[in-house]
Amino acid sequence: LFPDCSFTCHYRCRALVRLDCTGPPGAGDEDNGNEQVLEKDTNVDEPSEWEKTELDQAQVEQRIKEYNSQINSNLFMSLNKDGSYTGFIKVQLKLVRPVSVPATKRVPSLQAGRPHPQGVKRRTSFYLPKGTVKHLHILSHTRASEVIDALLRKFTVIDNPRKFALFERSEKDEQVYLRKLGDDEQPLRLRLLAGPSEKVLSFVLKENETGEVNWDAFTLPELQNFLLILQREEEEHVRRLRHRYARCRQKMQEAL
Repeated sequence: LFPDCSFTCHYRCRALVRLDCTGPPGAGDEDNGNEQVLEKDTNVDEPSEWEKTELDQAQVEQRIKEYNSQINSNLFMSLNKDGSYTGFIKVQLKLVRPVSVPATKRVPSLQAGRPHPQGVKRRTSFYLPKGTVKHLHILSHTRASEVIDALLRKFTVIDNPRKFALFERSEKDEQVYLRKLGDDEQPLRLRLLAGPSEKVLSFVLKENETGEVNWDAFTLPELQNFLLILQREEEEHVRRLRHRYARCRQKMQEAL
């Protein structure tokens, strides 16, 4: 707990928190423009009121015209004859854990004259560079789960898509808010409703922190390792319990 602003965090995380709360407002140095913006997860799965707005065909056409008139690039939206529309969304990848990609190691053939060496499929892991962004051309009915699949294919990531989640990011009153999109939400529709401003709405791919472990998202070797860890923890816990009860039993026998 920080005494001046009552900000609460984990005791191990306190050294990582950057808050200038050493005095009353205005007592600190002037803002140099490099102050870190804090992100706040709203923990709200429901879209806001403007995101629930339903548009008819004429309104969609008008919104697309307004959207295209406000952008300074060629990433326009286009209305299709069937009433759907296509456009671009930009997704920032902010992953703190490494991702797995396929790697093929060539093994020399033991048979002379064999035209193609045998390939052994392997996987390797690496960290995506910070600030990685990707533009995707999608349809108005493309779902958030399909956007995640497309991003993973673009970077040849073979991890389970359920390990990731698509978030909407917005800035208001110098505060950043995050909301996890549902699998069936349509990012391009949200982009059209919000307009081209990245401060009003942007998309971020992050790890899927649901609060509950989604065991189906792990591979069989990972699950087997977890079982081994649980078994060792259980054995250690049982050993300590037996040792404690053995000492109590010994003390009782000495008293008798």
